[in-house]
Amino acid sequence: MKLVVDEEETAILAARQLIERTQQEINVEPQQRQLLELIETILVYKFPTISREEIEGMFGLSDLKKTRVYQEGKQEGKQEGKEEGAREAKFRMIPLLLRLGLSFEETAKELDLSLEEIQQEMQKQPSSQDT
Repeated sequence: MKLVVDEEETAILAARQLIERTQQEINVEPQQRQLLELIETILVYKFPTISREEIEGMFGLSDLKKTRVYQEGKQEGKQEGKEEGAREAKFRMIPLLLRLGLSFEETAKELDLSLEEIQQEMQKQPSSQDT
């Protein structure tokens, strides 16, 4: 816990020592991995402006991609990307559904969007003279 409250320079030295001690003294692999993940998690939050690769090099850590924090962050990013992609796809469908004859209200209902979202999106669209 001292690692969390230490100044950055002190924390760097303390983290290196703690990682080394963990790798030398903890022989049970799951326990060693859990402790290293805890240290890595603290470091990721302690140094938010440092990239994962820089943290790995600075502390001689194993690949951070294997840590739970990294995996959870990656999964969250994927989920957010999927949700954003689905939302963008809905917005691309608006002009098509309207050209097919659906009203703004019907389009909103079909795409599970608000009427205001439909109207705002159509205001962004350039006037199309070819439809």
